[in-house]
Amino acid sequence: MLTAFTRAFAQLGDPAFRRVIGLSLATTILLYAALVGVLWWALGSTALVALPWADLLVDVLGGVAAFALALLLFPAVVSTVAGLFLDDVADAVEARHYPGLPPPRRQSMAASLWAGLRLGGIAVVLNLVVLPLYFIPVVNLVVFYALNGYLLSREYFEMVALRRATAQEVWEMRRRHRVHLWLVGAGITVIATVPILNMLFPVIGTAAMIHVAQRLQARLPAPQEGA
Repeated sequence: MLTAFTRAFAQLGDPAFRRVIGLSLATTILLYAALVGVLWWALGSTALVALPWADLLVDVLGGVAAFALALLLFPAVVSTVAGLFLDDVADAVEARHYPGLPPPRRQSMAASLWAGLRLGGIAVVLNLVVLPLYFIPVVNLVVFYALNGYLLSREYFEMVALRRATAQEVWEMRRRHRVHLWLVGAGITVIATVPILNMLFPVIGTAAMIHVAQRLQARLPAPQEGA
């Protein structure tokens, strides 16, 4: 696991990695600038209270709240946008470390977008379900890393493994190595909670999981002749 993350970090200077990171950040910044601008304009053009000074205060507080919310959700949106370009990261990792591999299966842009939205939706729902546990010291950390480690390990492993394995083989690898994959997912979750690094975690997670998938796929039993 440590080797997978070490190799992922070592390749951050790769042009393909820089391109995905740059596109993700630029797209997210533009989306948030538009969102905050629209909200600020809507608040400024609508009289919510009768008193001018109170309405101005509501406008200012609303704009500040919109900006704060944008900052809080920034990493999540970066990861969703990055999901559209992660095939480029996987290609770069395989080209450098596994040059003898045949061309992978390709996912459509719609499928990549759906995978990112699905992960985000499931993560939000499950984290809301366990929200009361987040108010209990120590327990909150255990629940957070256990839950999100599982979610990220499953999503990222399936995303990269299905490039070169069948759905049945991916299921078999997940069944045989569930603890190992969860630990990798927990590592990705840790990166996702560190400021600055949290904007890179989709790229790092994809790169690390490529190495993990290649190692696990090599351990699959060889197909029997005539089967």
